[in-house]
Amino acid sequence: MSIWKRVGEVIRVLVSSNSLSDIFQNLSTAPEKKIGFTIAVIALSAKMAKADGIVTREEVDAFKQIFEIPKGQERHVSQVYNLARKDVAGYEIYAKQISKMLFKKKALLENLIEGLLFISMSDGTYHPMEDKFINNVAFIFTISKDRLDSLKSLYTQETKDTPYRILKVSPNDEIDVIRRQWKKLVIENHPDKVIAKGLPREAVKLANARLSKINLAWEKIKNNVGLEE
Repeated sequence: MSIWKRVGEVIRVLVSSNSLSDIFQNLSTAPEKKIGFTIAVIALSAKMAKADGIVTREEVDAFKQIFEIPKGQERHVSQVYNLARKDVAGYEIYAKQISKMLFKKKALLENLIEGLLFISMSDGTYHPMEDKFINNVAFIFTISKDRLDSLKSLYTQETKDTPYRILKVSPNDEIDVIRRQWKKLVIENHPDKVIAKGLPREAVKLANARLSKINLAWEKIKNNVGLEE
């Protein structure tokens, strides 16, 4: 059974007696945790879209970039999305339930935040209400401000020091130090490493996007200092 059919089955079984915010509590063990992660991204994306009041075509397309949705399975995504938008529960309740479900999986929680950033920036605008939403969710997930800032540097509007923040270095660091850090991050974010951690395919796709930005950051720094290799 595909993950999308399983998502549809979970929703059909649980939604008759539970609100969507309660579903995450029932998906706390493997293999249900992967289903829970998928539903979590859809549900929080829906709540985030409600935060700024606009759902754009770019945001929908960005979601499809993260998730490979087979033809005919879109209805399962729509079902979760619409339930989340209609659910009277606030997104904080969702976030708390998800945090409990994944409390030993910090990497998954960070990937969830990254997925929200990826979707929020797909239309080229990072709305203040989206920023507030992501800040609050990250706080509930107990993701540190430094780590959140690092994730934001991959997606939000670029500033002069963005390449350095992406690589977690300082503009004052020696170029050899920066090079070593770049190589370290390339290894850490290689898709094979992500797979080895047991993260879902969606996290692998985000890792590919992250790796591209890490390499681009190194290229920009290298060009800034006139380094040739």
